[in-house]
Amino acid sequence: MPKVVKITRDTPATWQEALQQFLWWKQAQGISETTLNDYRQHITRFFKRYPTAYSQTGLKPCVLEYMAQPVKPATFNLRLVYLKAFFDWCVHEGIFFENPLEGFKHRKAEARIVDIDTEVLKKLLELPDQTTFAGLRDYAMLVLELDTGIRPKEALQLLISDFDFRNLEVTVRAEVSKTRTARTLPIMPQTCEAVRKLISARHPSWKNDVPVFCSSEGTMMSRFTWRDRLKMYGQKLGVKLTPYSLRHLYAINYLRNGGYELGLMRTMGHTTLAMTKRYVNFSNEDLHRMNSAVSPINSLLPRKNHRKRKV
Repeated sequence: MPKVVKITRDTPATWQEALQQFLWWKQAQGISETTLNDYRQHITRFFKRYPTAYSQTGLKPCVLEYMAQPVKPATFNLRLVYLKAFFDWCVHEGIFFENPLEGFKHRKAEARIVDIDTEVLKKLLELPDQTTFAGLRDYAMLVLELDTGIRPKEALQLLISDFDFRNLEVTVRAEVSKTRTARTLPIMPQTCEAVRKLISARHPSWKNDVPVFCSSEGTMMSRFTWRDRLKMYGQKLGVKLTPYSLRHLYAINYLRNGGYELGLMRTMGHTTLAMTKRYVNFSNEDLHRMNSAVSPINSLLPRKNHRKRKV
């Protein structure tokens, strides 16, 4: 018989109770609703697959089997992050003696390069039907994401008052930001024009608490709806498009055009450069072009002019 968790007056009797207390603890730290849902999803998935894991002797074998499954590095790393945090809390609360994931390291994922040709992006911006509110919204949302690299869920919660058209800025409020830290992003005049046009098309009855990028009925638009809209546009162009594809594109083009990593980190709302670097993977063509521009050989061995030889 496996040794079950020793129940005291304060010890959660089931994993469901432990999970709820853990989520309350996390919520008290101010993490976003999206992150809370991610914790809930990953921890629930584990215990539903291993219903006997909530015990001192049953936990470790179940965790090891779960982590040994042949999954992609990204999936492995997500499991590690969410489960390890939960088990750390369980150890602190005296539910388990040790964290079975202690000492586990992240797997290195293959670099992901999101690169879409400029001409394709121009065609993308031509697709939304700007004679409709939905089309105006999609166009303005595309322009804003490509101009700022803003997170899709942050953009979908922006209000009219968050835009400062005179100073060409948009503010991501603390309660909207994933990191719970406010930041102000510079925007181009073209972006201001697109957002202004969208705002002018709003129904007169919509109040100021209706998000700028809302549904045609004036309700909050979910990130899943936006994902489906981008998928539809991508299919028309023959490319794969996701909300985070636009964020990747912003990051790589920011650096291609001479931007600095610290500036990119601040604009994208990251807390460390390590997070920023996940988005920045250059193609071989980029690396060749950069090397040609900055290689010390340029000053040591100047290039000769190559002329066509006469036949």
